[in-house]
Amino acid sequence: MNHLLSECHYKCAKSLIAKQTIESLDRLPSLEPMAKQLHSLLSSCLLSVTVSIVLLHIPTRVHSVTLKSDVEALQALMQAVDPVSIVRYSYLHSWDFAFDPCEAAGVFQGILCTFPTDKSANRIMAIDLDPAGYDGFLTASIGNLTELTSLRISKNNFRGPIPETIANLQKLTRLSLTQNLFTGRIPQGIINLKHLQILDLSQNHLSSKIPADITTLRSLVQLSLSNNALSGRIPDLSALWQLSTLDLSSNNLDGIVPNLPMNLRKLSLSHNVLSGHVSPVSVLQHLTVLDLSDNRFSGLIRQEILTLPLVERLNISNNQFTEMEPLPYPREGLQLRVLDAHANRLHGHLPISLVNIANLSSIDLSHNHFSGRIPLEYGAKLGSSWKSLLLEDNFLIGNLPPQFINGTVAVRANLAHNCLRCPPNIRFCRGGQRANSECDGQQDHST
Repeated sequence: MNHLLSECHYKCAKSLIAKQTIESLDRLPSLEPMAKQLHSLLSSCLLSVTVSIVLLHIPTRVHSVTLKSDVEALQALMQAVDPVSIVRYSYLHSWDFAFDPCEAAGVFQGILCTFPTDKSANRIMAIDLDPAGYDGFLTASIGNLTELTSLRISKNNFRGPIPETIANLQKLTRLSLTQNLFTGRIPQGIINLKHLQILDLSQNHLSSKIPADITTLRSLVQLSLSNNALSGRIPDLSALWQLSTLDLSSNNLDGIVPNLPMNLRKLSLSHNVLSGHVSPVSVLQHLTVLDLSDNRFSGLIRQEILTLPLVERLNISNNQFTEMEPLPYPREGLQLRVLDAHANRLHGHLPISLVNIANLSSIDLSHNHFSGRIPLEYGAKLGSSWKSLLLEDNFLIGNLPPQFINGTVAVRANLAHNCLRCPPNIRFCRGGQRANSECDGQQDHST
């Protein structure tokens, strides 16, 4: 087009140079035919220039510069989505295959491309769909997008199995299919994705076991398989040495806690049927969040768990622990702020050594079998550093420490359903105490 325009400009320039000559020729009858020919040439040239300028301003809908198989894979992805679920202003609504996916402006939202300098075809390198509620399937043709580094279709209604061809996407660094309706097993071929750093398949309906070979994905920093129906044992994951976040919560996983990556910072194994002891967790010195709640762990809560140096929130509730190991001396450097150990089988006296954890501010020891008096040390902490203390549904006896009686409004505490002697109108005792028959055998030698 540019070549044509230049040629026309050249011809017109030559014609315009002769404009005065043409006007002179008009006055000479013998040369009138030549003048008419020059007039015709000038008019044709000006028309060609006008047409060329108009064509240059029409959007190009012709030859695609994106690899044909990539375009076809995008078409298959869109065709597998129910058109009714592609609402106006959603990303998929902007996909118009009359245009090139990589070159056209204002279309194909959610797509990123590579633009090779060697004039080879453009490739699709990222798909990041919006959470518009797309209802459909992820087709096998997704495996043809071999330059993909990121695939995110989270918070939609994609259903059916995750296609095995996902294994072809060997340049993927991020795969996020969370909050969809995928069923079936985790594709075995996922272990071929050696560059994968983030794998999030959470909140689907996936079943079967966690592939044991998932430990070959040594670039992983985040692994989330929570809120599925995965079963069986957790494989030894210690080889995933770069992993910082591991969330396997809300599945049907059983057995014991395996060896885990040493650099973990966030660990959630809650809402499974895991059992035994939790010793493998005690060596994870970089943890900041630890959630082992709602399992079948039993035995002693060791001080190594309570004194993990960077843990800020520790949730060991709804298990079958029977005892909490005391801390022998004050621990100033601990970051623990929230301890939740409710709904276990903890018995004996309340652990006085919790006052040795300097940053602790919220404690939940409710729904256990603690007995004896509330330590005076607890009263000293209440209202100063302790802002929440839940002790309901135990078998505590005796009088309350003075601070409980004169407690401030800012403090949250609950002493209901024990065997305490609570003065009237103490808000911490609202809900009443146990019946005398439930408190038989609980001795109070206090005055």
